[in-house]
Amino acid sequence: MEILDRKDKLPGARVLLLQYLLLAGFAGLAVGLWQLQVLQTNKWSLLARHNRIRTEPIPAPRGRIFDRDGRLLVDNYPSFTAYLLRDGRGRWRADLPGIARGLYVPLAAMQAALHRYRDAPIYQPIPIKQDITPADVAFIAAHHDDYPELETIMASRRLYPKNGFAANLIGYVGEPSEAQVASGKVPPGAVVGKSGLEKYYNRLLTGRDGERRVLVDARGRVVGTLSDTPPVPGHDLHLTLDNTIQMAAEQALGNRPGAVVALNPRTGGVLAMVSRPTFDPNLFAAGVSAAQWHTWATDPGHPLMNKAIQAQLAPGSVFKLVVATAGLQQGMAENKIVNCQGVYRYGGHDFHCWIYTEKGQVHGPLDVQQAIQHSCDVYFYTLGMEEGISMIDKYAFALGLGHTTGIDLPEEAAGLIPTPAWKEAHYHAPWYKGETVSVAIGQGPIMVTPIQLARLAGGIASGGLFPRPHLEQNAPATQGFDFPLLPVTVSTITAGMRGVVNPGGTAASAHLEGVDFGGKTGTAQTISDRKLKQITGSRARYVDNVWFVGVSPVVNPRIAVCVLFQHGAESSYAAQIAAQVVTAYYKTKAAPAGAVSAAAPAVPSASGAGKGF
Repeated sequence: MEILDRKDKLPGARVLLLQYLLLAGFAGLAVGLWQLQVLQTNKWSLLARHNRIRTEPIPAPRGRIFDRDGRLLVDNYPSFTAYLLRDGRGRWRADLPGIARGLYVPLAAMQAALHRYRDAPIYQPIPIKQDITPADVAFIAAHHDDYPELETIMASRRLYPKNGFAANLIGYVGEPSEAQVASGKVPPGAVVGKSGLEKYYNRLLTGRDGERRVLVDARGRVVGTLSDTPPVPGHDLHLTLDNTIQMAAEQALGNRPGAVVALNPRTGGVLAMVSRPTFDPNLFAAGVSAAQWHTWATDPGHPLMNKAIQAQLAPGSVFKLVVATAGLQQGMAENKIVNCQGVYRYGGHDFHCWIYTEKGQVHGPLDVQQAIQHSCDVYFYTLGMEEGISMIDKYAFALGLGHTTGIDLPEEAAGLIPTPAWKEAHYHAPWYKGETVSVAIGQGPIMVTPIQLARLAGGIASGGLFPRPHLEQNAPATQGFDFPLLPVTVSTITAGMRGVVNPGGTAASAHLEGVDFGGKTGTAQTISDRKLKQITGSRARYVDNVWFVGVSPVVNPRIAVCVLFQHGAESSYAAQIAAQVVTAYYKTKAAPAGAVSAAAPAVPSASGAGKGF
């Protein structure tokens, strides 16, 4: 029997130390287990539940949009969107190429979507393809085991009228911006208003999303539902717009570039609003391609612009209503007679009347009412110079020009009324009296919008009542402003406007038999005569813009209309468009039997021959 050497044995002190270390290790393990299983039971149980519970959004449908008579303009339709879930397996990034191929989505576009929503919380699904096809749905279902991070969620998509009907007015919806998502107030894949009424009333139209909490297994498959919180639809929007009058305005303007605005001058309610060229907002339902967006953005006709509230152009002779109002209010024009011989001379320059330039004729002696009817430039050159730029500015601002109307649409333009202070600030030069000559007939740096001119005409004919134009049916009727006009001012100007659409007037072709209808024509150059002479190629794009503002009845009107026909050449064409809108109003709303002729005047295509007035 071999006897072990005492040197081979561990010292007792070392054995004791080892025993203590093992004991401490087991004690530490016991304490850790006790903390996990007893003290932190709720914490780890909750985390475990989160690992197997998925929250899926249920998007709320947007509110619908109706016209004044309850006719549906904008609706919703059910649609599916493919979402990427990022809170499951960690390999979703590696799956992106296969998902892109299966859904026929460029990988770069999918990565761009993920980058767009990079600041969104990890638990929020990211939309990677909207309005997916049945084939896409089948692919997702068939490959759920391969791509458990891929999910379909049903949402409501906007359904707009066809052919761009009221598109610039209604606007369109799209995905939220990065800033909106980063704020946490708007989830990825949400639908937000981007323009028009959709943008202005986005909060009203947007509902409250619901959610579904489901149980999933380790492979991401749904094995049960824990709870369902249904969405709350957005509020419907009821407009002052009249679908019948809107349709008549759309058809009357046709494909001509420009705008039409019709409103109730007593309340400010907009009855129709058209802008041309237009676009199809339905294309935004599933996202507009970069190529399509580029086409719209570079189109010189600006199809995405609502010209009714954003086109800022010289008003031409429509502005004579402002100069006439100033003269009558100040007692300068009531008895004023001017003998038009075709030319007004100031500072060594000759300023011609349109009738002299176009026909080689003169108007002869005219009072202010006749000057409105015949749109005599010489009369208003003379009156405007006597008033001076400060008085013209004062009345232009007082009648609603040079500032926004406050209509319930986004990005309304203010226009421009040139003042000596404005010129000094922008050109560092004084105002020269000779510049007032052009302003007196609506030329020069002055700019207005169609909505401003529609309210201007209706306000003057109403005796100085200027309610805020609005589209929401329940908007407060007290907003706006009053600028009381003298009875002689109203009677003189409305008589002149009535004469415009009667024999001898500048828009006699727009006469409506049996209808009390009046207005004012306007023609504005798009380029100076000096520059026009330097053009060697086609001059089609430099043809004059033409305007018409009209009211009916002429005194205390129920409808006011403004028509802008860009490059229309002849102002009577704009008047004929307005006449068709007024005809539609009376046929559907107010006229006694037989009060309106069978057809409003047809509008010929602009030929570019003849300057108009």
